[in-house]
Amino acid sequence: MLSQAIERLNRLLPLKARQNKLSESLKTLHQAVIQSLVMRGCPLSRSEIAEQVGEDKVDTAIARLEHDDLAVLSADRRQIVGAYPVTLEPTQHKLHVSGRTIYAMCALDALSVGPMFELPVEIRSRCRVSAESVYIKQDGMHILAAIPPSVRVGVRWQMPSGDHAAHSLCMEMVFLKDDTTAAVWHDGDLDRHGVFSLEEAVQFGAGFFRPLLV
Repeated sequence: MLSQAIERLNRLLPLKARQNKLSESLKTLHQAVIQSLVMRGCPLSRSEIAEQVGEDKVDTAIARLEHDDLAVLSADRRQIVGAYPVTLEPTQHKLHVSGRTIYAMCALDALSVGPMFELPVEIRSRCRVSAESVYIKQDGMHILAAIPPSVRVGVRWQMPSGDHAAHSLCMEMVFLKDDTTAAVWHDGDLDRHGVFSLEEAVQFGAGFFRPLLV
């Protein structure tokens, strides 16, 4: 089931395939962007980007990452503010990691940061249906605590629209407080919806996102 889910998401959002088409310097830059957002809670500065790609290629480099939907740029298009699975743009999924607060693009992304970097993470979010608060404490691949204890992750399988999956597909990867609520959410349409336990979602996210770091 999880291998099929990873394959299906890769068809909808082929991040690794896109990364593999980059030059080595751009691939390294993309990885450094993710690491900076998670480990430092801030984007790479333009001077740091210049050190990797050359001062005259900064704008071209970040534009390429945005074009391939590997990064989200600031309004003035001079800074990278997001790279799956994390962003500095406020979302419903708040993460406390490395002593800082950042945000995840979606519920699945929120659960993927810990496994990607083998770090403790605290997640604060809400159930999509009930708006009830969701709290998850995680260390790497391990769920240490969850409130509500039976929280699930729901994925609505749909093609991204617009410029970024972060603003379309990711909006449909959500926390659901329990199985009963999940049933209301998917309304019996299991061809276009998937529901995962937290443990399953952690494995799903790790399988999808970890390859981006290698």
